[in-house]
Amino acid sequence: MPTQAALYDISPPISEALAVYPGDTPPTREIICRIDRGDPVNLSALHATVHLGAHADAPRHYSQDAPGMDACDLDRYLGRCQVVRVAAHPRQLLTPADVPAPITAPRVLLATGTYPDPTRFTEDYAGLTPELIDHLQAAGVILVGVDTPSVDAFNTEGLPAHHACLRTDIHILEGLMLSDVPPGEYELIALPLRLVDCDGSPVRAVLRTLPTRP
Repeated sequence: MPTQAALYDISPPISEALAVYPGDTPPTREIICRIDRGDPVNLSALHATVHLGAHADAPRHYSQDAPGMDACDLDRYLGRCQVVRVAAHPRQLLTPADVPAPITAPRVLLATGTYPDPTRFTEDYAGLTPELIDHLQAAGVILVGVDTPSVDAFNTEGLPAHHACLRTDIHILEGLMLSDVPPGEYELIALPLRLVDCDGSPVRAVLRTLPTRP
């Protein structure tokens, strides 16, 4: 019999404690109705950047003429995925030589360990190089995810990793929590909201272990 699948929730909790990229709108919750005040329901409004916690970057985020979030194929964010742990140091720009394992799945999540606390924004996380993006594309990758706020290192001029993803048609997930996930293959479920013409969307990113047979 196949073993039962296990789930890894790789999305940080969304609250007012969650840090966002400098200049983005942090999350705040406005309570509109409360049952304990005599209202018939509890009702809230959320005010935040769409690049919130675990999120997808739409190509519109880094190219004015590229597709918005609603136009992105959902199959990019759903399917076989590989978690690769990278021995990265702060501010490192990762190249193909830094990826220790062969690429075996069309979606790759890079666990760098350089952004350990989603409630505290730090500037010294690792970023990806265009050479690494080209390497992933040559291996058949259609989506790359990172455990940092961006695929580009902080204050990188021109966003070269983003534009390499645009050129190679690789979609992007950022802000993932991968510290507790063993390297290997999984099923990724990280569907973005259907936000028309928008530059990104929060996702509830989950990894499900693949069934194994004795």
